[in-house]
Order: sequence, then C-alpha cells, then structure tokens
Amino acid sequence: MSTQDPSSSSPSKGTKRRRDEEEAAAADDAETAASESLEQSLTFSDTLVALRMMRAQFPHIDKVSIRPFVLRSQLYSSVVDRTQVDRELESLRRTKVLRIFKLNTGQDDHAIMFLDDYLNQIERAVKRMEEKNVHDLEVFEWFKIHVIDTRLEPNISHQDLCSLLSLGGKVKDNQISVLINGGVIIRQLIDPSMYWFAIPNVGSMLKGLSQGRKELLSLLSRRRYKEMLLASLEKKRLRLSPLDMRFHLRDLIGSGHLKTIKTPTGLVVRISKE
Repeated sequence: MSTQDPSSSSPSKGTKRRRDEEEAAAADDAETAASESLEQSLTFSDTLVALRMMRAQFPHIDKVSIRPFVLRSQLYSSVVDRTQVDRELESLRRTKVLRIFKLNTGQDDHAIMFLDDYLNQIERAVKRMEEKNVHDLEVFEWFKIHVIDTRLEPNISHQDLCSLLSLGGKVKDNQISVLINGGVIIRQLIDPSMYWFAIPNVGSMLKGLSQGRKELLSLLSRRRYKEMLLASLEKKRLRLSPLDMRFHLRDLIGSGHLKTIKTPTGLVVRISKE
C-alpha cells in the first residue's frame, strides 16, 4: 500500500499552509504595529505590508463585533503610488486574499477586508441569527461556497445571486431576505435588481466614520494655522467616533482633506486648502 508524499499534497492544503504562514507573520507584526506611532508607520512601499500593518493597528471597539477593515483612502495615504495600490489590490482580490466593499456612506468609500476575516464576520452574523431562532440559515453556507468563492466583484445581480445559490439547494424568496438581514448583501437604491456585497455589522461603524471625519477637521480648523504636530494630534481622543485618531488621520490624509509637512520638530498635519 503506497503512502502519499507530503510534498504532493493537494493545492488546497498548500494554500492553507501558505495562509497559515502569512497569518503567523502578520501576528508577529501585530505587537510591533500596535506600539508604533503613526509617524513611524505612515508610509510603506508595498500594499500588502501596509494592509497587514493597518489590520494590526485596527482599534479595539467595545460592544461592536467587527473584524478589522482598511479603507482604500488609508492605503492612498500610506503608499505613494496610487496606481500601484489599485494594481496590487486588484491582484490580491483576484487571488482571493481579500475582498473590497462599497460602503454606504454617501461618498466614494471602499473598505478592504482579508477574506478570512470576512468569513469569520459572516460566522458571527449567523450565530447571532441562530440565537434569535431565524430559519433557513443554510443559505449562508451556500453563499460562502457558491457565491463568495466565484463572484469577486463588489456587486451582483438578483438573477446571478439566485443562480449561484441554487447550486446549494432550492432557493426561496425569504432566503434572500435572510441574507439581507444578516448583512452580507445590500439592495442598491438606484437598481433594486442589484446588490452590493457587504460586511455584516459594519453599519454601526459608518456613522462614527462620518462624525469622526467632521470632528477631526473641526478640531484642526479651530487652530490658528489649521495645523498641528502629528505626534500631538495622534494622542487626542475623538468623542463622536469609536474609531481611533490614527484610523481617521490615515483616511483624511489619503482622501486629500489633510496633508503632512515635514518640519524640524516632526511631521505637521494641516488642512488642505479648499
């Protein structure tokens, strides 16, 4: 009886091993990342390195069950070449390392989440629905296996969604409602036959994201020169957002609302001129 050579294991095992190694590397970086100031870790040469660092620095938020996510604008603040960011994000999306989501903020905001974190977030949503005795939860398994694994774009039509789900079993109308209530898809306002893929439970973060942006810009606008040392600003706490100052600074620098200036005393953050 022949035994299988470990080196000839299935591609899925090889992929899992590679992911495990990547996760271990990310975990090693996490402790360092959490202790570094924003000035020490503001720019990177590689998008994946920047993503891992920001994932490690994602704020711990009480009473909200959310896995770390990164905004595209934050990457723009950290990797100088935006074309490189877009190109590398596309490659990571196609190789199923991460997913990109359109956020319902009323602005052109996109969140990036590592695939393993996203699957974990779905599991949390399913557990919450189990506790509420919601039926037809098998549709989430069909969604993970047949939809997420094959549909990498940020949106999907109702017809395509039902077609892919039917590979798992007979699709009922109320199962689509279960997916919507679970937070994994959102119906588009402009075209109700289309859905955005979504991060379960992220809605509670969106109000804080919007209010935190306004609070930070207001804070700087009240300063005499509409600027402040980054090291001092990073230590301040925002009242209206559960996301920390570092998260908002990266976002507003990347979106162009703020800019950084090198000075002898350190980096200064200034409101960009209208």
